[in-house]
Amino acid sequence: MSDPLPEEIDDALWQEACRRADAIRKVVKSSDDQTSAAEIADLSKELDLSRASVFRLLKLFRESGTVMSLVDRKPGRRTGHRALDAAREKIIIAAIKTYYLQPTRPSVAQLVRDIETDCRVAGLKPPHRRTIEARLQDVDLRLRAKRRGEHKIEKAATAVPGTLTASRPLEIVQIDHTKADIFVVDEETRETIGRPCLTLAMDVFTRMVTGFHLSMDPPSRLSTSLCLLHSVYDKTAWLKEREIDEPWPVAGLPERIHVDNGADFRSRAFKRGCENAGIAIDWRPPGTPRFGGHIERLIGTQMGRLHLLPGTTFGNEQDRGEYDPQRHAALSLRELERYIALDIVGSYHQSIHSSLSRPPLAVWQDHEGAIPLRLPDDRLQFWVNFLPDQERTLRPTGIHLFDLRYWSAALSADVGRSNRRLLVKYDPRDMSRVFVRRPSGNFVEARYADLTLAPISLHEALTARRTLKEQGRREINTRAIVRTALEQRKLVAEAVAKTNAARRGKRVARPATDDRELGTLRGIDSSKPVPFVEDE
Repeated sequence: MSDPLPEEIDDALWQEACRRADAIRKVVKSSDDQTSAAEIADLSKELDLSRASVFRLLKLFRESGTVMSLVDRKPGRRTGHRALDAAREKIIIAAIKTYYLQPTRPSVAQLVRDIETDCRVAGLKPPHRRTIEARLQDVDLRLRAKRRGEHKIEKAATAVPGTLTASRPLEIVQIDHTKADIFVVDEETRETIGRPCLTLAMDVFTRMVTGFHLSMDPPSRLSTSLCLLHSVYDKTAWLKEREIDEPWPVAGLPERIHVDNGADFRSRAFKRGCENAGIAIDWRPPGTPRFGGHIERLIGTQMGRLHLLPGTTFGNEQDRGEYDPQRHAALSLRELERYIALDIVGSYHQSIHSSLSRPPLAVWQDHEGAIPLRLPDDRLQFWVNFLPDQERTLRPTGIHLFDLRYWSAALSADVGRSNRRLLVKYDPRDMSRVFVRRPSGNFVEARYADLTLAPISLHEALTARRTLKEQGRREINTRAIVRTALEQRKLVAEAVAKTNAARRGKRVARPATDDRELGTLRGIDSSKPVPFVEDE
């Protein structure tokens, strides 16, 4: 068996070995391989050892240079010594890994029986139960609890040297993702389309939600970036668009953000964007969920709210019972986003937080006047740093992206001057504008070529395009895409009622529409393709 580790040595023996090492190290450093008789005599006196013992220790130290080589060996078995033969030792270790460290949590008695069986098959005498229990004592408690799913034991065995605290607003903001415990439906067909992902950001000092992002896409650099952008900027217009009157005063750059170790948080673009704005990033060590405890408790709170909605998964199958979440799903992604926002600014921000003994909004309002608001020096540059991008060629008609056309007068000078593709940054939440990097390196904002079109999201644009293709349309133009997206919005009145009606096969009366903004198609033979002048 191997020698003991330094941490397994008795304290008194270790301290004596350290004393010997200090004395011998001075002699070794001051002389070559030869040590004078005077030095040996001095060491013998200082260490209270015979000359023979000093010679032996000098030889051992010259060979290894470690304190361990100078530890007195106590008579009897070495620390960690096992008297069992190697074959049975191997069977015990394998059985512990194979049979005992499992989520089914087998008992020690069952492990003893398994080891007895394995030994008899190998033609060996089974070890005593106490021997097996001694080997179990050697298994790291946290490892055992983690492998066997003993969460309470794992938590109790994990050292938590301190709690995460902040001294002012926006000193530390935590960001994390979760798959929402609810299914959502398509806005047009009202058919179930899946479970969205929620990205949340929270200020540790005030416990205010600083921003969030809801998407059907899996967690990524984009969802993290859009959540951070929502956190940093004023939310007045965002709330007004969703017809929410309650205040959400959080805005400004955080000093630090705490994120997990996922690849989306370690992307080059995300790191550089934060560094450029003076935001420090702290990554959570792998396997240490307690480092994100604040944001995870908030996510748990938000998921609990969703369990009251039609289409909830309840978080686990036991609570769900025979309830079919996909069949009962009724809210669209846009409706769920508004529901979450209402819950944040209404219930969560206005309720007493257990750690603060006050509502988060009250704590924020107490301190917001004393902390200067730090916003990006170059707002456009900060914005585009975190947006997704694609490369496009500048045509005489403008920039074409996702079958939408954009134009800016600033691009006129670049038309026809270069065949180089330009970098186009876009916000998938609002496709009414994009940011185009000119050959000079500067970004310019380009808007819909048709300024009468209303803002839509990328999801709406892509859904509209799929709808048109399914209808057999050969041409796709900007006006049709936006008009289709707007019509989809008008289909949503009472989500639950409409969904139930649609699934019973009943026809839902469509409200009268006002076509004055986008014109009308009355009197046009839609069976014949009509070219759109701006797309020629």
